[in-house]
This record gives sequence, C-alpha cells and structure tokens, in this order.
Amino acid sequence: MIAVPSTGPDLSPLRAPSRSNGFQPLDSDTVSEAIPTFFIGQNNDGFWVVREAQGRIGGIFLFRGSARWFAKKESRSTGCATIFLPEPFELDLENSGNPFIAHLAPLVRLATELKRRLKELHVA
Repeated sequence: MIAVPSTGPDLSPLRAPSRSNGFQPLDSDTVSEAIPTFFIGQNNDGFWVVREAQGRIGGIFLFRGSARWFAKKESRSTGCATIFLPEPFELDLENSGNPFIAHLAPLVRLATELKRRLKELHVA
C-alpha cells in the first residue's frame, strides 16, 4: 500500500486529480505496470471512492474498508497498489460500487444543508 502524505517531499505523480486535467500518469519508478493501481479517497459528500489508475473501473462506497475490498477484488491474485488521496475527488466513471449511493447522496446533501442552516440560526 502506498500512502500519500499530506506534507513532505514533492510526490507530483501521486497527487490527487485536478479539475482541469484529470488523473495524472503514475511515475514508472514508483509503481510497476504489472500491478494494478487504485486511488482511494473521499468525495465531497464523504463517501469513499475507488478508481483504477487507468480508468478501467471504479466505485463509490459507504465505508473505507469496502473501497479497499473492491480494489483487492478487482486486482484478483496479482494484488494491487493503493494510493490514498488526501483531497476529495469525484468518480469520473460508471459506479461499479454500491448501487444505493446514488439514492443516498441527495439525502446526505440535504442533511448537510439543514445542519449548516441550523448552525447559522444559532449563531445569529
């Protein structure tokens, strides 16, 4: 497993995708092409996202462990490298993960907005 530190040396090939250019290619000195690589992190709604580095498959999950299990399952017997991203990112592929996330996401957004509004009322 490869963990991306939030501070420290410049690990440019392992940085989270930017909105303008998508996922960056991995440095061949860092990861072997023979081993599948998966990015794991949370999206803006707090769900866990896993995406294969080449963009072949990805999914959204409620739990971090489920995202890790998905990566291991998809890499089969070869194993995989997992890169945990410190910044939120959104899945840019069809969700092959938890099918109920599409139904839960709007409810999470509504609850977050209600919480924000209640907090504003108590501050004022």
